[in-house]
Amino acid sequence: MKKPRILLADDHRIVLEGLRSLLEPDYHLVGMATNGRELLELAATLRPDVVVADISMPLLNGIDATRQLRERDELVKIVVLTMHPDAVYATRAIEAGASAYVLKHAASDELVTAIEAALRGETFISPEVRNPAMDELLDPMRRHTKSTLELTPRQREVLQLLAEGKSAKEIGALLEISPRTVETHKYKMMDDLGVKTSAQLVQHAIKHGLISA
Repeated sequence: MKKPRILLADDHRIVLEGLRSLLEPDYHLVGMATNGRELLELAATLRPDVVVADISMPLLNGIDATRQLRERDELVKIVVLTMHPDAVYATRAIEAGASAYVLKHAASDELVTAIEAALRGETFISPEVRNPAMDELLDPMRRHTKSTLELTPRQREVLQLLAEGKSAKEIGALLEISPRTVETHKYKMMDDLGVKTSAQLVQHAIKHGLISA
């Protein structure tokens, strides 16, 4: 039987090697990425069945990478592997298109279960995260999204890079847009939220799980 093709993404090489050791007996590992943009590039080339990705990655975080992966390939399954035991982050990941949300410290016990659930078209969330509050956040009839900022994909990219401490010039170079356009995105988000500084904008985004810390 053909082994499912797995692509790994984490910005810590030691984590990638640990995942490789855990998964290689049962899966075909096609590649490893160390940031969100590399993940998108490798996924487009390697066409994995499942992506296992961290949330906190440089250049493009795992949640936004998940969203873009799903837009490009509706069939790929995405398992988010993270140290955030937070229902808000889990909700954002599932909304973005992830099939599973697994805590890193439980990976040895739960990761294979999550991958197999994803391949069956099911959703898996670590029991430590899944609770009544999580159920409420995932319920579209009970969730109030207006308290958070609705972002375009480009705004998410700008905001993530702002959170990483990059200047408008550096962000512009990475995204191939002008620094003026970067500032336009930033001030539009600040105006929508009613905040006065870039720091307040980033703090709000992290608090509501819009970007990773």
